[in-house]
Amino acid sequence: MTFSEDLELVDDLFSKWQTVAPVRVGGPALGDPGGDFQPGKYLKPGYVITSRGCPNKNKCWFCDVPRREGPIREIPITSGYNLLDSNVLACSDDHIKAVFKMLSIQKIDGKKKSPILTGGLEAEILKDWHVKLLWDVRPQRMFFAYDTPSDLEPLIEAGRKLRFADFSRQHLNCYVLIGHKKDSFEDAEKRLIDTWRAGFTPYAMLWKNKRGEVNQEWKRFQREWARPAIIRTRIREELFYKILK
Repeated sequence: MTFSEDLELVDDLFSKWQTVAPVRVGGPALGDPGGDFQPGKYLKPGYVITSRGCPNKNKCWFCDVPRREGPIREIPITSGYNLLDSNVLACSDDHIKAVFKMLSIQKIDGKKKSPILTGGLEAEILKDWHVKLLWDVRPQRMFFAYDTPSDLEPLIEAGRKLRFADFSRQHLNCYVLIGHKKDSFEDAEKRLIDTWRAGFTPYAMLWKNKRGEVNQEWKRFQREWARPAIIRTRIREELFYKILK
């Protein structure tokens, strides 16, 4: 069970299947910290996780990963090209180097497969030697995160380093948290535009409560900032309007 909003569905499935066979219920939504990663068991082939947890327990009020999984735990590295670790850059230097070595030799149908770093990279802890590893493996796409006000300056610095290493906005993406109780459309739009100015394509990530409920106005706003073509149009419109103004 991945999402807490599906509790009723899981209860229903459990009650139906337990009369047929032994059933166990677990997963992130029930506080399962996770163990070693088994390729293909719950995620499609090519997806890989090499660590659990995150050290940012008191920084990200909206995230359950540190509370559920604890601090960083490095787990055995298996093969895959789409890295989903919550905070791989918080791992030990040796582990990070081993992960990137694994990513550098991935092939599909005998052809080299460029990796995708979907799980999220923390700009604040990005080091020059991390950039060198990224340059060596040339990811198709990598994702950073802009969740709290303190994330902006590190994101700007990360963008500067990565653009110097010849990465473009095509490679650089950033999840931007929007729609929480203290947020406003104006503030959210500013964060999204600031993310673009830092060299990243912003992707709005809409906050949900534990029941999975969202404000419909925010949902419509999020859709406009979740597709690259629409994002580029919105950015051009906003920047052009500001110039005229």
